[in-house]
Amino acid sequence: MPSAESDNAVTRWFAAAFAHLHPLLQDLHRRGGTLRGTVEVRFGSGLAGRVGRRLARRIGVPAAGGVLPFRVEIGHADGALQWNRCFGGDRWMRSTFHPHGHFPDGYWIERSGAITLALRVDLADGGWRWRCVGARWHGLPLPLALLPRTDAYKRVRDGRYEFHVGFSLPLLGEVLAYAGLLDAE
Repeated sequence: MPSAESDNAVTRWFAAAFAHLHPLLQDLHRRGGTLRGTVEVRFGSGLAGRVGRRLARRIGVPAAGGVLPFRVEIGHADGALQWNRCFGGDRWMRSTFHPHGHFPDGYWIERSGAITLALRVDLADGGWRWRCVGARWHGLPLPLALLPRTDAYKRVRDGRYEFHVGFSLPLLGEVLAYAGLLDAE
């Protein structure tokens, strides 16, 4: 993955608010890097689990679930933020985030396969939480009410990188989530 510079898409997008991130998140997003650890992939039960496994296959998350080795490579190239996640040593989920505007009113466009998401950022406790404000499938707009609700954040806890990504649907509850604590290489 291309190396990052201290002036990149993330530092420019956050501008002065970048200082509100935990120093370890600042360093990671200034320079890029690789985080390693384990991730727990879990699914809802019954119908929620079936929906979650189908969603997992579509976005590159292993549909078996459980605790797996996990690696994420974070870098910057061509004015974008890149996240390459590896589940279990061989299952990759790659995303590119393009900034639009600036914090707090701007957003990021995440491209991962056929889905494009518009994501705003809320800052809390030195970390950030993604908030989906728009979605497209093959370029066609999707009503947010038809999509799973997403709960995604990253922060630092006890010197480690903590992250959580969860998807839920009305009436079914949580269908898919993956979370873990990671260490910088």
